[in-house]
Amino acid sequence: MELTALLEGQPHQNIEIDGVNFLILGTAHVSQKSADVVKSLIETQQFDTVAIELDEIRYQAITDQNRYRNMDLISIIKNKQTGLIATNLAMSAYQKRLADQLGVEPGAEMKQAIHSAKEHELALWKIDRSVGITMKRTWRSLGFFEKVNLIFGFGGFFDKEEISEKEIENLKSGDVLESTFKDFSENSETLYRSLIDERDQFMAARLKQAVQNSPNDKKPSNVLVIIGAGHLQGLLNYLQQPMQAEQTINQLNTLPPKAMWVKLLPWIITLIILSGFAWGFATNKQLGVELIKTWFIYNGILSGVGALIAGAHPITILSAMVAAPFTSLNPTIAAGMVASLVETMIRKPKVHDFESLQADAMHFKGWWKNPVTRILLIFLLTNLGSAIATWVSGFKIFNQLI
Repeated sequence: MELTALLEGQPHQNIEIDGVNFLILGTAHVSQKSADVVKSLIETQQFDTVAIELDEIRYQAITDQNRYRNMDLISIIKNKQTGLIATNLAMSAYQKRLADQLGVEPGAEMKQAIHSAKEHELALWKIDRSVGITMKRTWRSLGFFEKVNLIFGFGGFFDKEEISEKEIENLKSGDVLESTFKDFSENSETLYRSLIDERDQFMAARLKQAVQNSPNDKKPSNVLVIIGAGHLQGLLNYLQQPMQAEQTINQLNTLPPKAMWVKLLPWIITLIILSGFAWGFATNKQLGVELIKTWFIYNGILSGVGALIAGAHPITILSAMVAAPFTSLNPTIAAGMVASLVETMIRKPKVHDFESLQADAMHFKGWWKNPVTRILLIFLLTNLGSAIATWVSGFKIFNQLI
């Protein structure tokens, strides 16, 4: 079948870059039709390369069904990657619910592109930016209230069994990450830039980089680019603009630096608290003892409450209560890290826990039921309790001193 007939009614654009022809196909992420078109286009054998709107993490999620079974919880906790893993789990669970409801798996066209490219021995380019970098850049660029709204936005991943028609319509032009925060991003220039515009620019740079880095004897002639329809115009605009591909990629992969006050705040708080203790003992020994008692009681209790809410083992709760007063004075280690490591050693998840991880993560209660997600919750909620305790006890100590 001719390309013209296959592309009828499908959002697409053609563009030539450095002698390479690109057919950019805008797909719907919840459409079997898009998957069928991708398959048919590749079967025409008119393309020598396929580029897909995936990064390495999402590529592995599609191609490796055992990815969670091989997860190293200890490394995740120590490297402070629990937030990223929890986010990926929530998105994965959301996709599974959507697939069960519609009978079409989100990203079916990407899976089809991977399968067909391998079947026809075509080069496969993964051109999207790492979801971890995207989320971190987004988080650091948002203001306080925008961060609060973003956190509540994640409730849409598993707060109800049925996914609304509006959410499904959003998914026809964007991926799970974009569609979940579509309404918010339309009212937030910062979020729109991080989630959509920067990725358009990044993918354009990746395509140009791939062409420039291809040896002359292996330079592609015709590339099929498969992206969500919502990225089509943005990607085309950036492809038409001159850019230094390597420089653009490095820039968009760099995390915005934390404000100096954000870096110094934990150390300033530690210095203030320790100075308060010293002042208290210098004024009155009994006052110094009372200040330390206040610090230990609030940090211990609130951190323990966080671990308790997460469903931690009694020994884990006790470890959180003991560790929190000390870790709160050391910005390099968190009470949640200690508690989650203890929980991992006491109730080490079994293979079947990892195998059922995605299914359990589909439901709110499942996050407490599955030992793996429960450990993630222990990390997050214990740290939350410890953070609240630091501020509460800090104010209490200040009041006792004056």
